Amino acid sequence: MAPGRNARGKGLGAIRSTGSETLQLVVDYVKQETLDPLKGLGRYILFGVAGSVVLSIGLVILAVAFLRVLQGETGSTFTGNWSWAPYLICAVAVVIVAAIAVKAVSRGQGRTAADIEKEKP
Repeated sequence: MAPGRNARGKGLGAIRSTGSETLQLVVDYVKQETLDPLKGLGRYILFGVAGSVVLSIGLVILAVAFLRVLQGETGSTFTGNWSWAPYLICAVAVVIVAAIAVKAVSRGQGRTAADIEKEKP
């Protein structure tokens, strides 16, 4: 038998080629199963944080607008000893909106991917 050949007549180069292909396959698989989901998770977190910041700013602007409407458009209803009432009404409204948002988020956390798939038309 010639040096560098195994019993089936294939050279060591074929074995090395198969080994490097296997190694490349393993590396590609690890990238696919770890890096790609992490990139998707990063995008998900980025958009979630950006959305919550924008919604928070919008809520603050709407709360201030609601406060100014209560103070300016109600005439003399909230004057004198009642000047604190618009602030309380506005604070209660913001707490209610925040509670609704928290309830919506917590309701969505218990769902699995299978549940979401079932809901699709």
